[in-house]
Parts: sequence; C-alpha cells; structure tokens
Amino acid sequence: MIRTLRTNAAFAVLTALLLGASVLLVRQTDRLREGEPLQEVLYIPSPAVAKRLSLGYSSLLADIYWTRAVQYFGAKHKAKAREYAILEPLLDTTTTLDPQLVPAYEFGSVFLSQKPPEGAGNPQAAARLVEKGIRENPNAWRLYYDLGYIYWLELKEPSKAADAFARGAKVPGAHRFLNVMAAALTAHAGETETAVYMWTNILNDSEDPALRANAQRRLVCLRVDSEVKLLQDRVDMFTAHFQRPPANWQELIAAGLLRGVPPDPHGRAYRLVDGHVCLKDTEGFPFITRGLPPGNAQGDLPNEKGFHVQKSENQ
Repeated sequence: MIRTLRTNAAFAVLTALLLGASVLLVRQTDRLREGEPLQEVLYIPSPAVAKRLSLGYSSLLADIYWTRAVQYFGAKHKAKAREYAILEPLLDTTTTLDPQLVPAYEFGSVFLSQKPPEGAGNPQAAARLVEKGIRENPNAWRLYYDLGYIYWLELKEPSKAADAFARGAKVPGAHRFLNVMAAALTAHAGETETAVYMWTNILNDSEDPALRANAQRRLVCLRVDSEVKLLQDRVDMFTAHFQRPPANWQELIAAGLLRGVPPDPHGRAYRLVDGHVCLKDTEGFPFITRGLPPGNAQGDLPNEKGFHVQKSENQ
C-alpha cells in the first residue's frame, strides 16, 4: 500500500511539473511580437523537446505554433521587415509536432521563399521545409509541385525542379501538369533525350487533345534543338580548323564535315548567319532553345495547361 501511495504521489508530482511546463510553453508562445529579441523567443531548445513537453497533445500544440508562425509572419510583413529570424524555427517546430500538417509546409514555404520585405528571402530553407513535408507525406502531390517551383523560380535549378515534378507525377491522383513541367524543365536543363522520352509518354498516354497537340509541338521543337546542335558542332569544328566561320553549307560539305544539310521539320533549309545555325523562319516553333537568330530570345516553359508562356526578364 505504501509503495503504491509513493508511486501515485511521484506520478502526481511529475504530472504537475509537466503541466506547469506546458503552461509556461503556451505562455511563452504569446510573447512572439514584432521586435522581441531572438534569445527571448527561442524558448524551447529543440522541436523534439517541445514534442516531449506536449504531454501527448502534440497536434494541439502544433496548431498553436502554426498560429504563432502566421502571426509572426503577418506582423513582419506588415512592418516591411527585412529579417524574419525565427520564422524557420517556428515552422520546424510546428511540423515536428504535427508532421501531417500539410498547410504548414505549403504556406510556410511561401513565407520563407519570398524576397524581403514580402518574405524571409530564404528559398533554401523553403526547400528544406518542403522536402521534410514530402518525407512525412509522400502522397501529398502538391508538395512536389511547391518544391519544383522553389527550385525553378527561386533557386534557378531547373534539373532539380524537373526531378521534383517527376517525383510528384508518380503519386496516385497527381495532376497531369506535373508531367508537363517535368518534361519542359528537363529540356530547359539541356537533357534533350530525357525530355523527348517524357514528352513521348505524355503524347501516348494523354487523352486530352490540347495536351497531345502541345506534346507534338514540343517534340518537333526538341527535334529542331537536336538538329541545330549537331549542325552547330560541325560549324564550330570548321571555324576552329580554318580560323574563320564557313560562308555557306557547301564549304562544310567540301570539308567532309557534312554529307548534306537536313531541312527543318517544315521542309525549309537551315541558315548560316555569321557562324550561327538559324531557322529560316521560327514561326511554328514556340519552344525552341536553339536555331534562333542572334540576339533573339524565346520562351520555352509551359503554364498549367502545358502551353507556351513567354519568359520574363526575371525568369
């Protein structure tokens, strides 16, 4: 009996201490206000400690942390702050307490990635947050979508963006646009053979007439890119050997570098302009990255329907 009473008393004391710690934790979260020093708001040593102190109510505490993260971001955003010092720790703790809180990954990554004063200007942290979300929620295809855009628009890494979109496209129920973006960005990253494979799969698997037509245009443009690269390599070889660019295709043929000049997909001969291989007419080739007249630029990325979007100077 005495042993039982001692055990119960010890348990009661421990429970009181943990409850007190939880109350202190919640009260400390209320101290997150604009301008408060960093050392005063990092009140928990680690997300793991916060989870242990939640007394099994980690989802509830995650909601509190998420609310505070939104409030913190909102106050900083309103003040047009240049630094969001504790935003990443708040989001990390939120998603550790509740790894399935998908909105925290989705919106938190936006808060982190936007340039100041609109956000924290930390796309690397945004990518880490979303990768964490994908590990915890592998079937949430929108997280792959978010990650792809962070790598594409913020970090300027099209190959990683293409990989994120391609991974998301394999998730059951994922939007078909992920496949479109993966294929487009693979081509944008210079991996033509992989892009051809992906667009061919889209063409063969899709029942959407508009998407199929777009895939056909993409494949034609990839053919142009491949042909122009081959021709340009031969032109560069001639230029390196003779110390001048060829005046016409016949000089390349006479030098044994070409057997003949292949026509473009519309049956028109490619042109030579000051040592550069160009299309005679770019009409009908909205996604090409090669064969454009010198000084000309053309967009090669799709919107959510998979159609052409002209790139802006910021992209």
